[in-house]
Amino acid sequence: MEGQKGRPWQVVGINFDHMHMGDLLREVHEHPDAEIAAICDAKPERMTSAIEAFGIDRRTVFTDVAACLTAIRPDLVILCPATADHARAVEEVAPYGADILIEKPFAASLADADRMIAATKAAGVRLAINWPLAWYPPHVTAKRLIDEGAIGDVLEVHFYDGNRGPLYHLADKVEVSDEEVIRQKPGSWWYKRASGGGSLLDYLGYGATLGTWFMNGRAPLTVTSTVDRPAGLEVDEHSITVLRYDTGLSKLETRWGTFTDPWTLQPQPKCGFVIVGSEGTLSSYDFEHHVHLQTRQHPVIHPMPVHDLVAPHRKPVEYVLSRWNEGLDVEGPLSPELSRIGQRIVDTARRSADEGRTLDLLP
Repeated sequence: MEGQKGRPWQVVGINFDHMHMGDLLREVHEHPDAEIAAICDAKPERMTSAIEAFGIDRRTVFTDVAACLTAIRPDLVILCPATADHARAVEEVAPYGADILIEKPFAASLADADRMIAATKAAGVRLAINWPLAWYPPHVTAKRLIDEGAIGDVLEVHFYDGNRGPLYHLADKVEVSDEEVIRQKPGSWWYKRASGGGSLLDYLGYGATLGTWFMNGRAPLTVTSTVDRPAGLEVDEHSITVLRYDTGLSKLETRWGTFTDPWTLQPQPKCGFVIVGSEGTLSSYDFEHHVHLQTRQHPVIHPMPVHDLVAPHRKPVEYVLSRWNEGLDVEGPLSPELSRIGQRIVDTARRSADEGRTLDLLP
């Protein structure tokens, strides 16, 4: 698998607002047919760790997007801006002709998501939205079991997820001290409403998008949401959203401030999904090595090992490059079509929380 003109895929990382940029660049660095062609951020100090970790030539380090893309002309751009900047970033990059992989969430609003879709269509480039939970083996295993009919028709999806807070970890899950988190919190975009901060915008898209994936694209009828904004903060650190489907109610809960981070030690409540079907139930928790299945024929809940992910379905970079190399669209949570349904849910939830009432799902 190679990029254009028989050379490795040329990949540029632009905007280091989100700490996941380091994780995605590592995937490029380790990919046998791709290379980091350049990186770009308006704040040079934010690129230092990537330069050192991946041995990036400082001649390919930029602080201006136009200069970077004019000089490099990459095949793929990875974008990790603050949530509120997603639409502007895509509109800025798309005309240069590179396909785009943007880190979750899709956007700060449905209108912004539609701007992103329109910009990429107008430029004739492809767009994928990366949801890291879509690569967790238990959730992939859960989707396979659902598709195989293990629990019948999906009726409800229950989601609880989050972490200690977005400032507690850097790329590769490097931990940050309590003292450093306290120091950074007042100025961090994660805690600014205008920048798209808050646990609802950070994590609800996971539950809404993967939940829609589990439901094979079905959308809810109404949305009811409430949030908790601690004193002194502009944004929430806890949200609960109830979705009403024609089959019943689902619940999606987001939390900054879990007792432990789920990738280190599962907190209580556990982070992940419980899915209820017409013929059984299935629990799929982040980072665990088993999913737990219950059926009418076998009502005693029993563990089932998760299956190993195999190339090119292990990570977002190898996946999008493989699909696009074959002339195929991305599928599932990474697709703009399915992610747009998740964004409709998130937008409606945010309005519901602001207005304090149940709302019909936005079109």
